[in-house]
Amino acid sequence: MIKRKPSLSEKLKSLGVRVGTNSLEQGTSEKKFPIEKVVPGFYQDTPFGEAFIVESHYPPDHRQGSIGLKLETPLNTIATWVGDERLKDCKPEEMIFLDTETSGLSGGTGTYAFLIGIGHMTQTGFHLIQYFMRDPFEEPAQLAAFSSFLKDHHGLVTFNGKSFDVPILNTRFITNGEISPIKSNVHLDLLPLARRIWRDRLPSRSLASLEQHILGSNRTQEDVPGWLIPNLYFDYLRDGDARPLKNVFYHNAMDILSLAALLNLISSLIEEPRNISSQHALEILAAAKLYEDVGNTSEAAVLYSRSLECNLPGQFQCEAIRRWSFLEKRSGNLDTALELWFQATSLDEIYAFVEIAKYYEHRMRNFTEALQWTNTALTIISRNNFSPVERWKWESDLQHRQSRLLNKISRHS
Repeated sequence: MIKRKPSLSEKLKSLGVRVGTNSLEQGTSEKKFPIEKVVPGFYQDTPFGEAFIVESHYPPDHRQGSIGLKLETPLNTIATWVGDERLKDCKPEEMIFLDTETSGLSGGTGTYAFLIGIGHMTQTGFHLIQYFMRDPFEEPAQLAAFSSFLKDHHGLVTFNGKSFDVPILNTRFITNGEISPIKSNVHLDLLPLARRIWRDRLPSRSLASLEQHILGSNRTQEDVPGWLIPNLYFDYLRDGDARPLKNVFYHNAMDILSLAALLNLISSLIEEPRNISSQHALEILAAAKLYEDVGNTSEAAVLYSRSLECNLPGQFQCEAIRRWSFLEKRSGNLDTALELWFQATSLDEIYAFVEIAKYYEHRMRNFTEALQWTNTALTIISRNNFSPVERWKWESDLQHRQSRLLNKISRHS
């Protein structure tokens, strides 16, 4: 039995678009502005018909804000952190930067990627390609054109793409009876890295926030908020007026340019962390924690030390000392760890008192000195500036340690 293809009306209904002349204003046909008259594009032939494509080119020295687009450092440490060693072998010209504009913001099988934007480096600069679905019937052609470009590119860079863009595209390929060409690509999602690096510096790590506060780039009035984009596409399907979509193409292009600049910046921060400006102590601290995560303890120690030389804010200064001290303890460098714990006691960090007490009890067998540090810690946590939770966290352990030390002192007296 041959399966009947869904009609255009049925496809529009699946998108949530009202169909029928009753929903259209009078004279709508006279107001139509097709996409071809709004943005300069061309048609690419595919086995499924024509696909509408818009291309833009940016010179090699183009900057998104203050950051260039060309990747200037290898991705060795990043590859280790994300757990995909294939990134180390990815050449800049083999990587594509992907961002989609969709008919819904929550995903799902009924969500279409009506605009697929990709950018990549060439010998002459940065090339941007946007595949637009003029109506639901063109989706097979759009996907075929997009798929043909991926053949020579093995690295994929997105921002939240693992959770949003890629699953949507994979679903659209499967829905059209095709195997997704994306699944085999090396995929680097910059959102987790951005969160690690700027979590303590910025309240929001959205791409728009990073673009403004980190890249130093401000969009023109051509931009449109992302939450409005699905409605603009529905309006276009309903009334044929593509003029508002010019802003959507601009929005998508800016996202992709920011992706390229952001990768260039993140890679330089992570791969060459000693070059981070002393004005950005929080970024130095973030790099130190990342290097600790990947097991490069020597570099992590250097970065913890440098972050503390750069006037970290109080709570982050405590964090840097704590993490660095335990790193040195695990590495067997007790002298350095002890020095850091003494430094932390001036900040009333209870763990430091405990670690010093352990050192004197177990290493030096000086129970009296160990008891002194334990008693001091108990006195500190009794102060009003310690919350009940913090007091509960430490009090039982310290009291038990105090009792044990008193018994040891009594036996050795």
